[in-house]
Amino acid sequence: MSDIAIKLENISKRYRLGLVGSNTLKGDMQAWWYRIRGKEDPLLKIGQENTLGKAGGDYVWALKDINLEVKQGEILGIIGKNGAGKSTLLKLLSQVTGPTTGAIKVKGRIASLLEVGTGFHPELTGKENIFLNGAILGMTKNDIKLKLDEIVEFAGVAKYLDTPVKRYSSGMYVRLAFAVAAHLEPDILVVDEVLAVGDAEFQKKAIGKMQDVSKGGGRTVLFVSHNLNSVSLLCSKAILLENGRIVYRNKTDNVIDRYIANKNILKGQEINFNNVKRKKSEIFFNKLKFINYPIKFGENIELELKIVSIDNNKFNDLDIGIGIQDSKQKRIIHVSNKFINKEITHKSNNQRYLIKISNNLAPGLYSLTLFLKTGDIIQDWMQDILQFEIADGNPYNFMNTKLITGIIFPKFEINQI
Repeated sequence: MSDIAIKLENISKRYRLGLVGSNTLKGDMQAWWYRIRGKEDPLLKIGQENTLGKAGGDYVWALKDINLEVKQGEILGIIGKNGAGKSTLLKLLSQVTGPTTGAIKVKGRIASLLEVGTGFHPELTGKENIFLNGAILGMTKNDIKLKLDEIVEFAGVAKYLDTPVKRYSSGMYVRLAFAVAAHLEPDILVVDEVLAVGDAEFQKKAIGKMQDVSKGGGRTVLFVSHNLNSVSLLCSKAILLENGRIVYRNKTDNVIDRYIANKNILKGQEINFNNVKRKKSEIFFNKLKFINYPIKFGENIELELKIVSIDNNKFNDLDIGIGIQDSKQKRIIHVSNKFINKEITHKSNNQRYLIKISNNLAPGLYSLTLFLKTGDIIQDWMQDILQFEIADGNPYNFMNTKLITGIIFPKFEINQI
């Protein structure tokens, strides 16, 4: 393990649904005795291997047969759907819980930021928690004092340093927790989704700090986030988790593309939104259909939307909006009838609207957001409600559409004069 910071060998983590344990001391001791000898639990039913969300059985495998090596100085992104096992993997590495089977080998000290306030005592002040976390990491009091001003400045909590952290907002909590974890020189920094609590400015600063920690200090970073843009900016490599297993490891952009491609891609059918959970309102989106699908590069995006109002109420000053995001969740297009100064009055319960959007998006995968307002009141909002594809096309007599590296390619002319 000369240049290996983390090595996981056949790691699995099993949880029991409902009651914890076998209900008898004999059964618990028997399971423990078999486990420390590397044998399978005799109480586990033959062939039982559950995945999250799968019905039946008393056990669920949060992780199964994970083998992974992470080099020193590497920033590894971990992505996957909710319930894929991302947080469980980080908890195992941070020794919050132990594996059911397998071995974990770690070289150096680990600092973890798994949830808001990880490792903080709510009754202690911000300053006291800094010294507490430093002591846990094995640092001396003098070492922590040398870093104190830098931590406080980064977190921006100087005014509240002598205030118990239980009175901090969630954003202040995360800023201080991250500052402590990043500045007290751990060999391995483990960061879960908590940075999403911070504002955009702090997220940008945190990503920059993690890059400095890795490149400048040669430390290892494991980063879990649903913000694919942040993962792409920060991580050179990533792994994709599905149902507790690593299904793909590669360069970050390749892993993100694989993750997006695994999601349900719209096939041109009419989509019904009746089962989508959202706030109750008097008027809302009911159905959507792509008129022309698949959409080729250079072709207009044409949608038919059905909007339903309760009790056939009429609505004036309707604002129907469309957002389009790329595969890293960056907003590319945001349009609405208000932008083009077009007034819309909703007159019946079964009102349909045809929308056309001029399309210069490069071939690839995108997601759609719908929003509906009456005046200044948001009636309906569905973020990333579905994915769709812009397929290859050749409206401008391209030599090769794969030469396009930008997101949008406008009509383009060049003439010699």
